[in-house]
Amino acid sequence: MLAPSSGAPAQMRINLGSSGVRFASLGSGSRGNGTLVQMNGQLVLVDCGFTLKDVRARLARLGVEPGQLDALLVTHEHSDHARGIPALARHCGAPTYLSYGTARALRDWDGFELRPFDSHSSFEIGGVNVTPVSVPHDAREPTQFVFDATLAGAPRRIGVLTDLGHVTRHVVDCYQGCHGLLMESNHDLDMLWRGRYPAALKRRIAGMQGHLANAQALEFLDAVCHEDLQHVLVGHISEENNCPRLIGELYQDVSASVGNLELATQALGSDWVEIT
Repeated sequence: MLAPSSGAPAQMRINLGSSGVRFASLGSGSRGNGTLVQMNGQLVLVDCGFTLKDVRARLARLGVEPGQLDALLVTHEHSDHARGIPALARHCGAPTYLSYGTARALRDWDGFELRPFDSHSSFEIGGVNVTPVSVPHDAREPTQFVFDATLAGAPRRIGVLTDLGHVTRHVVDCYQGCHGLLMESNHDLDMLWRGRYPAALKRRIAGMQGHLANAQALEFLDAVCHEDLQHVLVGHISEENNCPRLIGELYQDVSASVGNLELATQALGSDWVEIT
């Protein structure tokens, strides 16, 4: 059965001088998101949908202090991904990378360094290649990210993919060859339609620019799965319209093809995932 990560407290501050590759979720869901990626001694945080007090506690659980962050990346302007970015950026001093559309959609950008990027071009952060991936979602210019670096002479790739209404050919192409992956599996369609959400919100979630249903996420994973995919974190799981049991049953067959597959929860996120 697919189970949530334990979220056990970290024992020590992580060593960013190492050349290791790892990633972790600070928390994943409609009440806040954040994903840490460490590669080549660089530590970046994708999204921050938490208050400064909350994100400091979530970072501390993983042995990280805000001042260790080298960069902040924003996927889009929705509050569960971006509301904590300004306060965290001012606190830690790290530059913030986001698409030009996302920058225009948000207003509170005073007092820290903003680095807008072309969503169709890769860029580097300390020797880590970052590829923005345009996705269909109801935001100004939403992107997700693929990170590439080299570990002991071998290329390593980590993908972060949440908040998209359907999987395009472009998305499938961009996430080929990942060794670690955090991916959305937001809702069960039957639970969504039978649930208590207003009809308009149901249509938005299930729409072409909303969020991935479990079956859509499974099709995506099947399309990008390969023998070197070491670890998958399934995240952005609706607490109202989904449940771990359904995901576990649905993913049972494909989980045998992945080194490790587990849930990133809203409350605890995940432990560090090491990529070898």
